[in-house]
Amino acid sequence: MPKKAADGDDTYGLLDYLYGPGKRDEHVDPHMVAAWDPYVDDPARSPDMTISDLALMLDAPVHALRGAKPDQHVYHVAVRNPPEDRLLSDEEWARVAAEMMHAAGIAETGDQNACRWVAVRHADDHIHIVATRAREDGRQPDISWDIVKMHARARGFEVEFGLRQLTHGDGTARKWPKSGEAEKAKRRGLAEPARETLQRAVREAAAAARSDADFFTRLSDAGLRVKQRIAPDGAVTGYSVAMTGDRDGEEEPVWFPGTRLAPDLSLPRVRERWNAPVDTPRVAPADMWRVAEDKVRAAAAQLGAGGLHQGAGDVAALGDLIVVAAIVSPRLVRSQIKDAAYEFERASRAPGDRALEGHARTLYRESNQLLVQSAGAVGRNDAVAVLGFLLALAHAVEASGRWHDAQQHRAQAEASGRAGRLLREAVEVTAGAAAAREYRPRPKRTSARPAAGQRKAAAPGERPMAGVVQEAVPEHARVILADPAWPTLRNCLIEVERAGEDPAEVLATVAARRELRSADSIAEVLSWRLTGWRNQRGATAEASAGTSSSSAAGGGTGRGTAPSRKAAPAPRRRPPGDEPRKGPRRTR
Repeated sequence: MPKKAADGDDTYGLLDYLYGPGKRDEHVDPHMVAAWDPYVDDPARSPDMTISDLALMLDAPVHALRGAKPDQHVYHVAVRNPPEDRLLSDEEWARVAAEMMHAAGIAETGDQNACRWVAVRHADDHIHIVATRAREDGRQPDISWDIVKMHARARGFEVEFGLRQLTHGDGTARKWPKSGEAEKAKRRGLAEPARETLQRAVREAAAAARSDADFFTRLSDAGLRVKQRIAPDGAVTGYSVAMTGDRDGEEEPVWFPGTRLAPDLSLPRVRERWNAPVDTPRVAPADMWRVAEDKVRAAAAQLGAGGLHQGAGDVAALGDLIVVAAIVSPRLVRSQIKDAAYEFERASRAPGDRALEGHARTLYRESNQLLVQSAGAVGRNDAVAVLGFLLALAHAVEASGRWHDAQQHRAQAEASGRAGRLLREAVEVTAGAAAAREYRPRPKRTSARPAAGQRKAAAPGERPMAGVVQEAVPEHARVILADPAWPTLRNCLIEVERAGEDPAEVLATVAARRELRSADSIAEVLSWRLTGWRNQRGATAEASAGTSSSSAAGGGTGRGTAPSRKAAPAPRRRPPGDEPRKGPRRTR
């Protein structure tokens, strides 16, 4: 992602900053990765070169100009990778820098009279390119449309280096935090910049709201500061939000208008969600997930059937539904669904206009409001009840990916694919948990003491798991053992055995829960199911231990009895922010 800074007139000052510690010691190992001349020494690694020397060498063609010299002759571009990309090597960044200077018109490949430039790296994820706008032959470089050309070359590097591919120009990209915002969050000990937190909170409020008043109430209930923009006639025309305690240098709140958070979070776009109201059916709490599942399946079959604009409205409503589903879903899979909602965000914004009266959109909105209204009255952690809904949601996301492919929306189709994979993981984890809830282990036979010379049973973790696979799923064993995900599945089976359960019996149980032939990776699917199994069994063991402790504390015969030894439950990961609230400590 190339970003061009304003031109300047102080080459030494810019280099001194890039090679220095930064404003708050955020620069790590500043060094040169490339330059106009491969034999130029790096001030950070050569005693024969200083920053002043390098600045003089860069400025030499400027001082040699016979005519008028440009007032702002320092050309500065930062090229950054998103955090989810792999780290590039210095050699790869050197290629990027040279190609960016070629694309910008600063230094075309093979031009001996081109401008002078250097590329400095002081962080893992980006470089800074500094050039002086004066050619060796005394002419000015032609840098018209430079940033557009650099962005086009960046798309090529994304394909070549296997990075996340972005699409620019369709107006649907999310607003990324600036480097200063990330540094500020790090100083404050926050997990993410304020812009990210605000964007997620506003999106959740917009997805669940049914009116302006409901929307602003939900923002306030989420702990955000809210400021409405009111026109002279009293109408609300916009809004801004701020994090509590987030202030600038003048101790004023740092406000973010909705349009600075995401293209679909401006007040007019937020209002589109309830400008066309829907009738939410009244159903029994126990039937919530089933009714929502039926509506989602019907909507997936109708997605985009009414044309381009109607399809854009359909995928927008589907995005809101995933956001709400992440809020009300069982804790077991909440992190996967939250990640799916984050990934599907780009897919929910199709280029161009969108219609609001589509049949699929209406069904998605009805499901959305059904979850919002019924969440408090139904068991949210019922993995068995939610399984069908999650499967329908995964099919709906796959349908949206096919629609985006047909419209040649590359970025949106890729976002649908990433969200679909996360939802499939949630489905399989839920299936494993459902299997664990219904599992009744077979009674174990009491075996006599082994005779002399008889082979001793393997200790937990020592049993060959390839044999377990052959025993439990013989029809898939050959494919599983050749799968790259087999080591992960093997570790899951070892954990099951260490918990005191028969891994072959457990594997056969989760394998029979749902068909496996359509899976891209059977080993990965079984690993997800075993994760759900272990989490559910761990939760059950915790509940049983709590009940036993309460019974023991309530009374007894007074006779000391040794407590029964049970396997420790598998640790259960909680998504950030989902830790249970603890009450006040009781005094004796």
